[in-house]
Amino acid sequence: MNLRGAIVPVVDLRLRFGLESVEYTKTTVVIVVTVHTEQSDRIIGMVVDGVSDVLNINNAADIKEAPNFGSAVSTEFINGLVALDSGMVMLLDVDRLLSVEEMFSLETMRSSPSQVLARAS
Repeated sequence: MNLRGAIVPVVDLRLRFGLESVEYTKTTVVIVVTVHTEQSDRIIGMVVDGVSDVLNINNAADIKEAPNFGSAVSTEFINGLVALDSGMVMLLDVDRLLSVEEMFSLETMRSSPSQVLARAS
């Protein structure tokens, strides 16, 4: 994706989490995030099914540790939980969503845009 002149890789979170691919609809959006790694920070777009709300969490003390869901749910990408009047919200740890290998792959594609165009055609 071209974001103000910068090429930004886009990752479909359904595919990242091993869910089945669905057709994009008018509610499908790309969320632009900054992923922090040991080497540097990267701007990445993440395709999600939709956005229902944008929240500001002003107090880090409001973020509770993710409970152990057992083997049924992996908490690897959960940064914590926040209680709201309407229920609980899980916070994803975007810094952990992509492995080192995936970040390297994104960097390789970013530095070689002609290869990306060749793969897309």
